[in-house]
Amino acid sequence: MAEAAGVSTATVSYAFSRPDRVSAEARARVLTVAGELGYAGPDAKGRSLRTGRTGAVGVIFTTGLTYAFTDPYVTAMLAGLAEALEPSRTSLVFIPFGEVNAGMAPDEVRRSVDAVHRAMIDGAVADGLDDDHPAVRVLAERGIPLVRSNETAAGPSVVIDDRQAGRDVGRHLAGLGHRDIVALVATPHEPGRVVEVTGQTPLFPYSRLRLTGLRESLPADTRLRVISGGSNSALAGQVAARAVLHGSERPTAIAADSDVLAAAVAGVARERGLWLGAGLSLTGFDDQPVAAELGLTTVRQPVHRKGFLMGRMLVDPGAERGRITLPTELVVRRSTGPAPSVRLGE
Repeated sequence: MAEAAGVSTATVSYAFSRPDRVSAEARARVLTVAGELGYAGPDAKGRSLRTGRTGAVGVIFTTGLTYAFTDPYVTAMLAGLAEALEPSRTSLVFIPFGEVNAGMAPDEVRRSVDAVHRAMIDGAVADGLDDDHPAVRVLAERGIPLVRSNETAAGPSVVIDDRQAGRDVGRHLAGLGHRDIVALVATPHEPGRVVEVTGQTPLFPYSRLRLTGLRESLPADTRLRVISGGSNSALAGQVAARAVLHGSERPTAIAADSDVLAAAVAGVARERGLWLGAGLSLTGFDDQPVAAELGLTTVRQPVHRKGFLMGRMLVDPGAERGRITLPTELVVRRSTGPAPSVRLGE
């Protein structure tokens, strides 16, 4: 190849991997000859073995790869991550890992662990994985830098104060007189099921912290039920909402731990002839575009910024490597109002 182009082997290598190191004329000559010879460039695997780098960052998904293209929180986080990686031409690798909380069979765990072992990446990001998660342990064994976005994570992380956000929601609902509240959370359980929260209950770290904050901020006489929202999808949220809003056990307020679940509740409430903010109060989390459309009271968190900072920690040598805590804000809209039996100010 080098001989045919009349250049050195180093020039050929630079033409593909470091074009700034050769003249435009030399690179054009190399690429023209490469095309004539059917040469696609240096072997990526061989190059990574020589340099010790792959030029790629992995994203661990425990909810299925299709979730990355449908959930607004994940798409916003990935957009921020991609923005941080783009200047360095770093690639994104999606790595599926079965949902451990759902009770994976041993062979499923092995397949998922193997996927993390085989991934050709220089670093990884993960959302909602505890320190003892198998994927976290595998990456540590491989010496792969990992950045996470949950408060319980050891090592580099970009987080929000989920517990304080839960307190903010609880104080808001309590101040409106609500004493019968349902917390709707994403879990591996079927939607609509009552969740008895103990130390062994399979909850995502963020859900557990938000529930803790919610409980801390509610008066002692409050009836708080925790209901599974299933897989945090619109369909699962609708199933859960129908169960919650059926019959005489209907709460006066529902605190959902995502805008996706809250939007599903809003749709079912309309079916039942319930007015949000009057017959039923509803809160969400994230402040995705759908929240403003629905007039949803929700917790705003900078999801895009979170993804960007996670990516920068991996590719920017000058970036902070500790823990970054981003601010949240309770955005009050028309979906919350006084409990039906309460008239504030009277």
